[in-house]
Amino acid sequence: MAIPLRIDFVSDVACPWCVIGLRSLMKALDELGDEVEAEIVFQPFELNPDMPPEGQNTFEHVQAKYGSTPEKSALSREALRESGEALGFAFGYGPDSRIWNTFDAHRLLHWAHGEGRQHALKEALFVANFTDGLSISDNEVLVRAAASAGLDARRARSVLVSGQFADEVRKDEATWRDRGIQAVPSIVFEERWMIQGGQPSEMFVQAIRQVIAQKAAAG
Repeated sequence: MAIPLRIDFVSDVACPWCVIGLRSLMKALDELGDEVEAEIVFQPFELNPDMPPEGQNTFEHVQAKYGSTPEKSALSREALRESGEALGFAFGYGPDSRIWNTFDAHRLLHWAHGEGRQHALKEALFVANFTDGLSISDNEVLVRAAASAGLDARRARSVLVSGQFADEVRKDEATWRDRGIQAVPSIVFEERWMIQGGQPSEMFVQAIRQVIAQKAAAG
């Protein structure tokens, strides 16, 4: 019988390694099959909460924030492309790629959780941002992503225009910061065990089997 497993996936839509982490996690869950019945909840984390709506060139941002050289940035982008390709995701980095403010995207994801479409929206936002190179701080882009995820476009637009769920997102962000989360992706199992980073699926399989074994032993 499948053992229920709560997974809090703390991440940002602007984080490319969160794409890798999510795809690896889903691959691991596919491999585990009926060993586990997972409930994934996407939790908000903003890598750049002060990012203006117009965003910033990705390469300029990485250089300014992390001191990365063009050569190191190129190697990192190539590693992301290769990892993404192996997991069925296409990164479309180019010289005009930008990093955007993601607060409204997190508000929409909060709403989507209640609609049972949070995972689908998360994937749609990753594609809009990293594959299509669209502004995920633009309401029209967000509405189209919501519609492609099976959500009601009019309701999505209403959420965005009204500022709904802003307080809830800020509260959730504060909760995870208070729990010590400083980097993403952070994948938390049963609110007790955590894996960070875009780890390979094999590591997730091993970790999940350890978690469910401990759950089963505890009765």
